[in-house]
Amino acid sequence: MQTRVAVMSIIVEDADSVEKLNALLHAYGEWIIGRMGIPYRKRGINIIAIALDAPQDTISTLAGKVGGLPGISVKTAYSTVITPEKE
Repeated sequence: MQTRVAVMSIIVEDADSVEKLNALLHAYGEWIIGRMGIPYRKRGINIIAIALDAPQDTISTLAGKVGGLPGISVKTAYSTVITPEKE
């Protein structure tokens, strides 16, 4: 299976969606390399960066699910680092 390295940037504006967001991230935990969260109290938002090494369709599916949550914005940046497919 071929995987790519990517970074998903998430901005949480609706605190009511945090529980669903955390459940999604937990479900995709095997693909997550690391996670950094920054609470920006002055603006009442949270900024989260997720580093992933996963198949491209897995990354896209997660981004779609996260972006579908109310009050959450997501963007994904893909690297050119791709693991070779194993036979």
